[in-house]
Amino acid sequence: MRNHIVAALQVPAFQKTGARPMSWYEDYVLSNARTFVANGIGAIKLQDETVEPQDAAPRTIARMSALGTALLREFPKLDLGIIVQAHDPAAAIAIADGCGAGFVRLKVFTGAAVNAEGTRTALGPSAVAYRDGIGRTDIRIFADVHDRTAVPLAPVPNDVAAQWAAKLGADALVITGAGFEDTLKRIESARARGIRAPILIGGSVTRSNVRQALTAAEGVIVSSSLRREGAAPDAMDRWDPARIRALMDEVAA
Repeated sequence: MRNHIVAALQVPAFQKTGARPMSWYEDYVLSNARTFVANGIGAIKLQDETVEPQDAAPRTIARMSALGTALLREFPKLDLGIIVQAHDPAAAIAIADGCGAGFVRLKVFTGAAVNAEGTRTALGPSAVAYRDGIGRTDIRIFADVHDRTAVPLAPVPNDVAAQWAAKLGADALVITGAGFEDTLKRIESARARGIRAPILIGGSVTRSNVRQALTAAEGVIVSSSLRREGAAPDAMDRWDPARIRALMDEVAA
């Protein structure tokens, strides 16, 4: 898993653009995915942006499954991941199962936290039970450790939370601090605690720090630093080929 570069491809919310047909979403996803793949990216995380109170709606599951299927039909060698905005591990795993994705990213995998949408409790036990129950232990779980978009409800140290996530069955940990230096400190602390699971950095990775990031972690998830300047959230060319190539050249150097 060393030097695993995952590009996050955010899908505009379904309920906010309900008049758009699935053909538009497919064009959006495939157009931007082509930019990633053509410039050296071999792993994409398809990221649902539909805000839902708790579970993912049937429409979200159906559309994400269809989009994942379209992606893998065009790019069969792609390492595809799924994340849903809803607090619903079964939905993400079911989508991965349906379209053939290789991993899911789950936030608030352990403990409890509060974010803009309310209180969130540990997804780990139900995620692992659902995955095992459908016989898909090959779908890897990338679990966030104190995701920075939420605030933990108890002051559990980062290294303890990392240990919890590994023990609950995460295949890889996503560690992201308030900034890049904080991320490196959290990774160092997790390793000192004895964590041997692969670690990915979930944010603040740029061309200038990607080599340092990959010295500390097995992989990175990138998106913002690769976007085209001024691109709208629904642009068919939202990500910049030159920025992607520059990042991948830096990784290869």
